Parts: sequence; structure tokens; C-alpha cells
Amino acid sequence: MDSQDNGPRGSRKARGRPRDWNDKTAQNTIKSLDRAMEVFEFLSERQGMALSTISDEMGQSPSTVYRVLVTLEGRGLVEFDAEEQLWHIGARAFTIGARFLRRTSLVDRARPVMRRLMEATGETANLGVEKEGQVLFLSQVETHANIRAFFPPGTLSAMHASGIGKALLAQMDEDRLSRRLKGGLQSFTPRTITDPMALQEDLAAIRARGYSVDDEERNLGMRCIAAPVFDAAGEALAGISVSGPTSRVTADALDRLSRPVIEAARSLTEAIGGQVTRQP
Repeated sequence: MDSQDNGPRGSRKARGRPRDWNDKTAQNTIKSLDRAMEVFEFLSERQGMALSTISDEMGQSPSTVYRVLVTLEGRGLVEFDAEEQLWHIGARAFTIGARFLRRTSLVDRARPVMRRLMEATGETANLGVEKEGQVLFLSQVETHANIRAFFPPGTLSAMHASGIGKALLAQMDEDRLSRRLKGGLQSFTPRTITDPMALQEDLAAIRARGYSVDDEERNLGMRCIAAPVFDAAGEALAGISVSGPTSRVTADALDRLSRPVIEAARSLTEAIGGQVTRQP
């Protein structure tokens, strides 16, 4: 696609933000708005609060807090219970939050996280979700190395022989897990875990350390390290991983490579508004 920027690349002005975008100094900050957002966020942490409580705990004068609350009330962002004399988050806040959720795309949010993960590890980064008992790969950021793993979007893989798959299985309750394993465990390589009890032990270890390893269980000569991504309810909805040849992703490198994988999963969880409730 041709660029519509007619000037030099270095002088290109990004749409939607001013030239002093990176300047976060006081002259570019609206102090009253910042103060209002502090009150709004503070109130959102409770079910209902009296004006005096907000004022005392925030260390701000009652008159200042009251003006902020009345302004937010006018926009429907907070509500006042006259009978209880308590302030609450308003319905308009939910509406705005719902709009954020509608625009949030897991794949779009994952791309910068995956790119950073690839750069940090030097290995291919992958994103996958469960689909009908298998791992569906949604996105990939390939390493620049000559030998690399390749899972194009749309690829399906058995969960018990996949790093992402085992990261998701490890977060399932017993009933759901048993349903996923009901059809048996197919062998792909001599290293594939096909014994249900052995897989249960592996999943327990995954929960304890926070990441899974596909140790040549799907393809000989390839290893994968994965961690789960959680949604707003604290449920594992996806997995993010790095994969590469065993010559680079060695057994000795697993601990070192697992740290950026776990961090990437946490970053993506935060980016989609999720919360970690099960991962160590």
C-alpha cells in the first residue's frame, strides 16, 4: 500500500496526536482532569462511599471532591444515593467500559506483545486458543533466524502435545479436563505424553511453575515454552509461547526463556482487561 505521507519519513506527523506527544511535562497535563480521574478511580474500588470518606482517604478537601463528583454525575459516570448519602460508579462508566471490550481484539492486542517477546528471546512467538478440544493458532511473529518454527494462523494442534495446549489444560477444572482427555492421547513422537496419569503430573508441575514445555512432543527437534492468558473473569482464554529448534531452545535455556514468556502472558492479560487468579 502506498504511503500518503509526502514528506520525509523522519518528519511524518502521526495522526491523532500532536508533535509534542512524548512531552509529559506539567504544561501538557490538565491538572483538574487528572484530579477528577483520581477521584473516579478511587471510587471505582468500592461499592459506595461517603463524601467525607473519599475526602479523608484521598487527602483532598471535601469541596474539591464534591465538585469533581458533581461534574462526573452530570456525565452519568457516578451516581449519588440520596437516601444512603453514598456515591457510586454510574451506568455511563459501564457503557464506556463495554465499548472498550467491543474494540478489544485479542490478536490486535497481542501483536506488540508477541513482537517484544520474539525480540527478547530470539525465537518465534505464537498465540493460540482452544477450539473444540484442540489448539487453534491465531497469530505468529517469526524469528529472523534461518531455522524456525512455523504455525500459520488456522493451524490446529492436539492440546496434550502443544505448549499452549498444556498451558490451557493446566488451568482447567477436573470435570472439563476429563472431557478434553476422554478421547485418548494420540502419540506423535516418542516423547509425546500418552499416559493420563503422567499428563496429570505434568499439568500439576505447569501450574506450580507458571509455564508449560512442549519437549519435542509434537515435532522432534522442536521445543515450545508457553504461558496462559486470562480474561476478565480470570479464566484462561489463550496461550502465548515461543518455539524453536532444540539446538537453541536447550534444556538449560528453559528457565531463562520462560521468564519473558510469563511476562508476555501477563502483559497481554492486562492489555485485554484480564486478571490472573490461578497462575502462580
